[in-house]
Amino acid sequence: MRILALDVGTKTIGVAVSDPLGLIAQPVETIGRGGGELNRLLELVAQYEVDEIVVGLPRRTDGSLGPEARYVQEFAGRLERKLAAEWPSIEIVFWDERFTTVQAERVLLEADVSRAGRRAVVDQVAAGFLLQSYLDRRMRDYLSGKDKQD
Repeated sequence: MRILALDVGTKTIGVAVSDPLGLIAQPVETIGRGGGELNRLLELVAQYEVDEIVVGLPRRTDGSLGPEARYVQEFAGRLERKLAAEWPSIEIVFWDERFTTVQAERVLLEADVSRAGRRAVVDQVAAGFLLQSYLDRRMRDYLSGKDKQD
């Protein structure tokens, strides 16, 4: 079961994908916004045989949703409508993305990646952090039996 994660911004979308077992997140690419991004995401869904999509939901530090979150929800709605024709069973899940970009920036700085290099990959690295936190939570729920309480 592969899971795709998206860190949706106004200029770019960071993309990460899980391994087939759903244990490890791997940054994949950064997609520029401005047209064609939904089609590229559909190509990635097909390429990786995705079963689920996790979309980072930007929450404020107090947990509330602001205009950025509504923007991401609207984008996810458009993606869901595009997916419906070919992959109606793919579920889109929102996941708190607070501080993923900060984490990504910190890791890239520690790795001594140049400013231009960081700019090119920060969104996909942030998507990787987002996805890994989601995968880790799923694993904790599975190990504790919470996933069977539904």
